[in-house]
Amino acid sequence: MTVALKKVAAKESELELVLEQHSDFPRLIAVKIDAQRRGVHYTERALATVDSSVQMRSPYLFGSRDGEIKDLPESLLLRDGTTILTDPTPLAQNPYLVDLVDGRLALVDGGKLVEHIELWPKPLYYDKKTSSGLPMSHIVSARPQRLNVFQSSYCQFWAEDDGCKFCDIVTHTKQQKNELGVPSRLKPEDISETIREAIKEPGRFTSICLTSGSVLKGAELFDREVDFYIETLQAIGENFATKKFPSELISSAFNERQLARLYEETGLTSYTSDLEVLGEDKFNWVCSGKAKWVGYGEWKQRLIRAVDIFGRGNVGTGLVGGVELAKPHGFTSESDALKSTLEEAESLAEHGVTSFYIVWVPRPGSYFKDQQNPSLDYFVRLAQGLHDLRVKYKLPIDYNDYRRCGNHPDSDLSRLL
Repeated sequence: MTVALKKVAAKESELELVLEQHSDFPRLIAVKIDAQRRGVHYTERALATVDSSVQMRSPYLFGSRDGEIKDLPESLLLRDGTTILTDPTPLAQNPYLVDLVDGRLALVDGGKLVEHIELWPKPLYYDKKTSSGLPMSHIVSARPQRLNVFQSSYCQFWAEDDGCKFCDIVTHTKQQKNELGVPSRLKPEDISETIREAIKEPGRFTSICLTSGSVLKGAELFDREVDFYIETLQAIGENFATKKFPSELISSAFNERQLARLYEETGLTSYTSDLEVLGEDKFNWVCSGKAKWVGYGEWKQRLIRAVDIFGRGNVGTGLVGGVELAKPHGFTSESDALKSTLEEAESLAEHGVTSFYIVWVPRPGSYFKDQQNPSLDYFVRLAQGLHDLRVKYKLPIDYNDYRRCGNHPDSDLSRLL
């Protein structure tokens, strides 16, 4: 063996204990959740195997747990195709190790082999530049089968000192601009040119996702943000023969007039607006800017009204799973948090809105930087609960499933259907 693995102690790992308690839950999705929950650390041996064929981390809206920008692999692949978007984490925080075992890359915990893994292959366009001279990997980033466009990394909730408490978008934006030269706002022509190049790779990409920080300005709240998205979506649409193309917008909670403009004037096919945390009290505390400018009840109603425009199964809301347990105002019981979250998610599902979550990672540039996220058991139960609601209400998640996004443990379960 390249790594001398320690003998496993009699005491079972948290992963093994949770899997015993949830025997029907897929093991590899639990591994994914735990690796996201705890983070990963690449050993020097592992990094020595990385070559130019591997997809490395590209600019993103949010930073990593170590607060640094490093040239590290974007994601791990498990043997069933499950992806783990990696979050580089200091050793002091007890992450999983990515190391060599028997000459192969592997996830290792406490000296024990958990799973052998592979790294994402790099898209061909990552090595090219736009006509304006910007690296295309800085304009559009790749997921399993999706192209991600982060048009702007500036959020005006932060300008009002009302940013979401889990978020580090402002500190990370400054870091990317200073260290990588990433523009804080992308030009539609650069985006369109990069999309055109990316889709030359046959069969690799099946959808496009756009998102950015909120823009409060305009004749009506968010009008300027809507204009920006329409301009960009129209530029992207020039690359397609049909008016509509598989796409998702993750944005602020737009009113019906704004949503109708997006649907009618662009090729957009699905709409997501993130509540981040379900339950009005927790929302008001964690997302004070969203609460102040729109409000929890109105945000939910705008999601429900969007179903009339985009259709059932094409409207969703993203959750930062676990922030409902943040201190000091979060739930003190994981069972209470789960019950409340799933009840609220069901109230949306009844109206055709699906909810999905990412694992909360306390980031050093956020208000919650010194907190601890919940147990693996909690995240497993949350994933199963949200999946069960989609099954109950017959809500597809094709636009944001394991094939396209790869960052939602609950939508990974859709492969079981």
